[in-house]
Amino acid sequence: MSTSSPKLSALDAGHLQELRRGTVVLASLLALRTPGYGYALLEQLAEAGVDVDANTLYPLLRRLESQQLLTSEWNTDESRPRKFYRTSVEGEALASRLLDESRRITDALVRLSEGGAS
Repeated sequence: MSTSSPKLSALDAGHLQELRRGTVVLASLLALRTPGYGYALLEQLAEAGVDVDANTLYPLLRRLESQQLLTSEWNTDESRPRKFYRTSVEGEALASRLLDESRRITDALVRLSEGGAS
């Protein structure tokens, strides 16, 4: 969700941050249906157009894990151990509900932007 505007006001930036916050949760749950580690997830999200800072993503991953929406395990096969995350059954169910709600909201916003409300 890269912003194309070179200069954002503080007000704009704050609202964009609020809008993105829930999107990053949903995007992470969707992306981690296939196991991945933090840095790879950062790259995958960026490639998809979901910009998120590492200082935001890593605490989010820990929070989602503590909420049992992600599971994790350490891969120690390489010289540097990496923690891999995967969306749990509970996370899959939440992602489905969030995706449905996101689609509903997007449809409503499109109707409103086109001048209709029905």
